[in-house]
Amino acid sequence: MNEPDEGRYGADLFSPEHTGEGARIDYGALAYDAGTRARLTALGVGPGWRCLDVGAGTGTISRWLVDEAGVDEVVALDRDPRFVTARTGGRLRTMAADLTDPTLTPGRFDLVHSRFVLMHLRSHADVLARLADWVAPGGWLVVGDAVDLTTPGSSQAAYRRTMAAMWQVLRDRIGTDIGWVTRYPQLLRDLGLVEVGAEVLMPPLTVDAPVTAFWKGTWLSMRDALESGSALEPGELDTALDYLSSPALADLSPGMITAWGRRPGP
Repeated sequence: MNEPDEGRYGADLFSPEHTGEGARIDYGALAYDAGTRARLTALGVGPGWRCLDVGAGTGTISRWLVDEAGVDEVVALDRDPRFVTARTGGRLRTMAADLTDPTLTPGRFDLVHSRFVLMHLRSHADVLARLADWVAPGGWLVVGDAVDLTTPGSSQAAYRRTMAAMWQVLRDRIGTDIGWVTRYPQLLRDLGLVEVGAEVLMPPLTVDAPVTAFWKGTWLSMRDALESGSALEPGELDTALDYLSSPALADLSPGMITAWGRRPGP
């Protein structure tokens, strides 16, 4: 059974129709794409590969795979792929589908890539197993999600409390859970993958950094939800937003854990 629309990413929060949602996603891509591209390049992605980009967002990685890495085909899968532009000739095509649909069978691929998707799914363990099943023998599964190892120790109360309130609202409203993501290496090993590895990227949190703009956009998009609860004091969200624009900004951003594993085979 599919997860219900209410209480999930893109429905209860972060609707594609929301003004500025495409720009918010692009800021996240600017913050993390270089790390993703470097990892995929290190794994050998290139001509001859068929790739599935799960939760393709605005399609930055899908387009890079075609235009720069030179793969043969990319399927950009998303519940709402409106921000992805397909390519003539079929090398990049979109698939509008619900990842939690147990009947979904997009095929087998040399690369299955998913970033900032599973953390938002209550059924993340089942979906991860299905992603692994879509990897062809010899191919790679590469998954990434948010990991917050730093903000609980921030000395800036408004920043620390706003980030904590954000994670709590995301968990309460759409089921987001990042508590398990550091187990990715063992989870991939348990699914039978080999050559498993993982790394954490924390982009610089400076006034003009893309990740800073991403957090601003995220908090502004969630303002009603953040301020309607009791976690933040009146005005505390604005204090945190001002801090992200201040020369006094001196903190570490939450990061991204990326894990990978290869399906045994030729």
